[in-house]
Formats: sequence, C-alpha cells, structure tokens
Amino acid sequence: MEEKLFRTTCSTDLCFAIFISFALIWIFLCFDYSTFPSSDNGVLIASSVFSTDKLPLQNPCSGRYLFIHNIPSRFNLDLIRDCQSLTRGTDKSDMCPYFQNSGLGPEIEDSRGVFFNSSLFKTNQFLLEVIFHNRIKQYECLTNDSAMASGIYVPFYAGLDISRYLWNPNISARDSSARDFVRLISEKPEWKRMFGRDHFFVAGRISWDFRRKTDEVSGWGSILRFLPESHNMTMLSIEASSWRNDFAIPYPTYFHPSKRSEVVEWQNLMRARRRPHLFTLIGAPRPGLRDSIRDTVIKQCRDSSLCKFMDCSSNGVNCDDPITTMKAFQSSIFCLQPPGDSYTRRSIFDSILGGCIPVFFNPGTAYSQYLWHFPENQTAYSVYIPVRDARIWSGSIEGILKGISKERESAMREEVIRMIPRIVYADPRSSSWDFEDAFDLAIKGILERVEDVRRKIKEGRDPGEGFDDPRDSKYTFSIK
Repeated sequence: MEEKLFRTTCSTDLCFAIFISFALIWIFLCFDYSTFPSSDNGVLIASSVFSTDKLPLQNPCSGRYLFIHNIPSRFNLDLIRDCQSLTRGTDKSDMCPYFQNSGLGPEIEDSRGVFFNSSLFKTNQFLLEVIFHNRIKQYECLTNDSAMASGIYVPFYAGLDISRYLWNPNISARDSSARDFVRLISEKPEWKRMFGRDHFFVAGRISWDFRRKTDEVSGWGSILRFLPESHNMTMLSIEASSWRNDFAIPYPTYFHPSKRSEVVEWQNLMRARRRPHLFTLIGAPRPGLRDSIRDTVIKQCRDSSLCKFMDCSSNGVNCDDPITTMKAFQSSIFCLQPPGDSYTRRSIFDSILGGCIPVFFNPGTAYSQYLWHFPENQTAYSVYIPVRDARIWSGSIEGILKGISKERESAMREEVIRMIPRIVYADPRSSSWDFEDAFDLAIKGILERVEDVRRKIKEGRDPGEGFDDPRDSKYTFSIK
C-alpha cells in the first residue's frame, strides 16, 4: 500500500525536474534585469517586460492633449460665411475665394515652370487663423475631456473680425467682439482651473492690431489684448509685440505639402536653381513713414545693376501673383527684408521658401519674433545689417553682400533650404503628415509654455509671471 502511494505521487527524478522547471519560470518572471547593464545591441533590457508595474505602456499623447472650446459661430464660421465684409486692408478686393480648400485658397494650376504642380495654392497672408483651426481639427491628441487637456485652444478668428472695423471711427464697434469674447470665455468652467493661462488662440494679423492704447478715434485697432482676461491667454500671431503673452509664428506661404516627399522634392528644386541676381527686393515705397529704412534700401537696389526690384506700387506689377514673386526669389541669392508698415513681412517666408537668404535691418523683423521656428544662430541663415538711424545711414548693401565668401553663401543657403519644412503649414485636409511643420512647432511651444506655468504653481511661484508685462530681451523694438 505504501509502495503504491509513493509511485502514484511521482518518482524522485520526476519531482526534481518539476521543481527545477517551476524555479526557472519563477526566476524568469520575477527577476529584475535592471541590475544588468544593457548591451549595445539591446539584448539585455532595463527591466522585465513581463512586469507591467515596472514598465507601464507609454501613452504617446501624455502631456500633449488639446481641448477645443466650442464657442458661438459669430466668432469664427459666421465670419467666413460673411466673407464679403472682410478686407485685407486698403485693398477692397473680394476675400471670399481665399477661403477655398480649408483656407489655403485657390489651387495654382499653371506654375509656368516656377513651381512643380503639387500642393501649391494662392494663400492669403491673413488667413492663418482659419488654416490653423482646420489643421488642429486633425491633431492626433484631441480630447473631449478638458480636465485631461494640457492646453485649451479657443477658435476665435480675431484677425478676420477686426478687419471689418480697422478703419471704422466707431470705437465701440471695433471693441464689441473683443469684449464679448473675453466675457464668454472667462465664464466657462475650464477658465477657473488656471484662470486662462492654459488657453491660447491664433490671430492672422499683427499683434498691434489688438493693442490700441487710447480711446481716441485716431487710435489703431481694438483693445482685445489690453482687456484683463486677455492678459492670461497666449496669442499666436504672424507678428508678436514685446509683451510676454504674444508669440510669433510664420505667415502662411503658398506651399502646403501633404507629405515629406513633397518637401524633399521642393528642397532639391531650390538647391538646383540658377540665381543670376545678387539681391532682390519686392515691395513698395513708404514715403509717409519717417525714419524708415525702406526707401533707402529701395534706392540702393534701384541704383545697383546686381539688384532686382519689383515695385508693388507700379502699374503692371502684380505682387499678389505667386508666380511672379516666387520667380524673383528663386532667381536671387539674397532677399532684402526692410520693415514696412510693421516690423515683419510675409516676404520673409516666401523668400525662404524660394531658397533666398534673407537680409534684415532690424532685429524686430525676425530675430525677436519667430523664436520657435528660426535657428538660434542667426548668422547661419541670414545677413544682418544694423541700421540705428536711417536718416544718417550710408552703408552699401551691395558692398556688404559682395564681401560674403562663396563658402559662407553656400552654407547659409543650405541652412535656409533646411528651414523650409519648419516654416510651411501642411495641407490641413490631409492626415498623413510625416514631417514636423510650422503648426507642430507652434503646438510644441504652447505645450511647453503651459507646462512651465504648472511647474511654477507647484513650486509656489506666481503663475502670472510672463503674461501681463513686456518681455525682457536683448532685442529692443518700440511699442507702437
């Protein structure tokens, strides 16, 4: 009987084998491999892949979620529907065609050899807020739960709204939408969490159009950015002010690629372009602007046989024609970018798109503006000719540019061409982007900014720091 019981349990060898097997399985599942160094080929891992508490699955959207506020259509879509009331400025031409293709404008079908026929549109420089809104709808980390969001986007088309009233002497009409907007947004439950410091909106006009400092009829623009609630929100615009709650992002160009291969093809075309002109300037004189360098720059360009000047004030010269302007940029080594009505110009980005090295005369034109999109080393991609007093400046632009070595010129042009994907906005109708564009860099900048505020709150510091006062900068440019 005892012999039978012993035999039905197991033999000595079998029990020993079972014991060893269970021991090995236990060691494999529970042992922490983090005590071993990883080999170069990655054979040894940091910790057991079976230990989910030690190596949780990473959420690719962690820290990147965005929430889109649902606001009344009077602040966005109604403005598009009433596009006849909108204006680009003194030019009263119809804005409606520019809203085609999600704000990209009409397709450029006949490029006349200047463009390759793909992803090119006649994009209006003031439609950034529409392009950005349509692009953010395709953002991979949207959430309907505002509590999960790292940033809150408010789709207020502030630039389109104010464009209806910029020349209206009625101050109340200019400020009406701004006042209604901040009242509406500050009453929403999402506002209370950080009192708007995680909110941002995009404006397709320069910051000064929203910073009127007086209630005199002669004052320019609206008071949107001087309203207390607006202080706490970040505004992304084509040109920032010197206030800490403004950040500049690129003007829209004519190129809106859907995938990396289109960008690479474009870059290769720009590398291969023959550039017969040493420098180029596209623009119009500003005789009414005292102390402006523009007229001096125009005169020097006119007087030089090495400079191509397109006078946008002349009859027969259509500077709104993408083919004409881009052909000029693509045929030039350097492109002059003097300030005009404001510090920045859309021409900066069109010239970079054309592989043309920008020449700046004021740090407020680029260096203090596009901090998220331009390289920190300004000399790597541009030429800076400082002009402190245009009335007494006697420098020679031609002489300065001729003095640049061919080696440095080639290096700068290559850096400019490398910048192209960073300054274009991908087609918002696509969902197959495989490169980082101007939109991606803007979102990354916003998320880092909001995270910085959260860190200050945790540390017991003032979360309002950097929202309602002018920024300290090594670059100075006056508040108009």
